[in-house]
Formats: sequence, C-alpha cells, structure tokens
Amino acid sequence: MNGNRLVRYSLRTIVLVYLGLLIVWPVSLVAKNAFSEGIGTFIDALTEETTAYAFQLTLIVAVWAVVINTVFGILISILLVRYTFPGRRALSAFIDLPLSVSPVVVGLALLLAYGGTNGWFGPALEDSGIQVIYATPGIIMATAFVSLPLVIREIVPVLTEIGTEQEQAARSLGANAWQTFRRITIPAIRWALVYGVVLSLARSLGEFGAVKIVSGNIVGQTQTATLVVEEKYQNFEQTAAYASSFVLAAAAVLALIVVTLLRPGHEESASTAGVTAATTSVPTQKDPA
Repeated sequence: MNGNRLVRYSLRTIVLVYLGLLIVWPVSLVAKNAFSEGIGTFIDALTEETTAYAFQLTLIVAVWAVVINTVFGILISILLVRYTFPGRRALSAFIDLPLSVSPVVVGLALLLAYGGTNGWFGPALEDSGIQVIYATPGIIMATAFVSLPLVIREIVPVLTEIGTEQEQAARSLGANAWQTFRRITIPAIRWALVYGVVLSLARSLGEFGAVKIVSGNIVGQTQTATLVVEEKYQNFEQTAAYASSFVLAAAAVLALIVVTLLRPGHEESASTAGVTAATTSVPTQKDPA
C-alpha cells in the first residue's frame, strides 16, 4: 500500500515538474518581461497603431475561421458518424492532416493553389477582382485549415456514443430533418461543440506558420498578432514582443479555463447530457417547431 502511494506521488511530482519547466515557468517569464517596464509601457505597446491593427485582424480572422469550422465541423461529423460510404475512413484520416502536417506546408500549398501569379486558381480569381493570397481571405483559409480537426474530434465521439435511437424516434413521430437536427442532434452535442469552438478559437488566435506564408506579413495590412511578436522581437523591441505574447498566451489560458469551468457542471459527460436533453425534447406531430 505504501509502495503504491510512493509510486503515485513520485509520478505526480515528475509530471508537475515537467509541466512547470516546460510550460508554467516559460510563460510566467513572458508575463514578467511584459510588465517589466510598467503597466503604462505595456499598454502603449499594445495600443501602438500597427500592433492594435494586427490584433484586430487576428480577432476577425479567428472569428471567421471558427464560424467556418463550426458549420463544416458539424456537417462532417454527422457525415462520418451517421452515413456509410466509400472512402469514409480515408476522409476521417484526411481530417487529421492539419495536425500532422507543418503549418508552413499548409501555407505553401495554399500559395501554390491560390497565388496570383503561379497559382492554379489565383489568376482567374484576380481577374474576377478577388485576391486570396496576401489578403484576409487567404489568412482565414490558412487558419481554418489548421484548426479544422478540433471541432470534429470533439463532436464525433459524442455522436457515436449517443447513437441514433432518439433521432429515429423523432422521425417516427413526424419530425422532419431540420426539426430532428435542431431539437435532438444539437442539444445532444452542445457541450462537445462548445469545447471544440473554444479550442478552435484558441488555436486560431495563435497560428503563425501558415499565416506567415499566405499573408506576406505586410505591416498594417496583413500582419497578424503572432507576426507582430516575431517582428518586434527581431527589431529588438522586446517589451512590445513580450506584451503581444502575453496577450496571446492569456487568451489561450482563458480558453482552457472556460473549458475547465464548463466540464465540472456536466460531469456525466457531454454525451449523457445530450441524451437527456434529447429525451425531453422529442417533437410530436403537433409540434409546430
């Protein structure tokens, strides 16, 4: 018994030390250096015109990427779980590609596909007045690509666990596809969807490699917050670099806190909560919704 306790505490200590040295200590140093010259300097660094624009652009890009990934994440998840078709496993494996491929490769691939000079679709798009590369649309595409799996990999296990019984019951009572989706599927996956959206937002705010390739890093036009960090640090403006880094890190930590606070209130797991909601919301033929 004492031996098991010793092993447990030893493993816990090793893990805590590892996380402290790898994550907590370095991030705390960023926070320390961000405020090393006072709160006034910290605020001035963030409100500088190009830096403020970079954060504004980053937020716009992240929101669009999350919206795109939420819509297509739900559709792809339902397709993978509820339907059987040739190439289903290949599609499931392909979805994880952004997690295994370097973001720089993603940016280069988008450049080759949508570049204005040598891209496959770039010249045609530019003739139509649409610029993708070195513009906001390209940044959104790159960000959406690298964060796509986060929503899907949260929803798929929940859809798999809850099965199709509630949806079949709703259809047998006269509900159409939209009613079944709105009243049964969405309540069943709502917490998994929330987790996926929060994680996707955090990932989108911190994207660097793919964005650097497709944006061109044009100051005041296509420069995002992560690119500001690189530029400020290389130009020996350490305080501005640390301040921007701190804000990005704080956003990621806040996202994790949100997820952590949401989970304890639903310890029965997102899937069980979804089944409960679905059971109490099956529409009948008299339901006008």
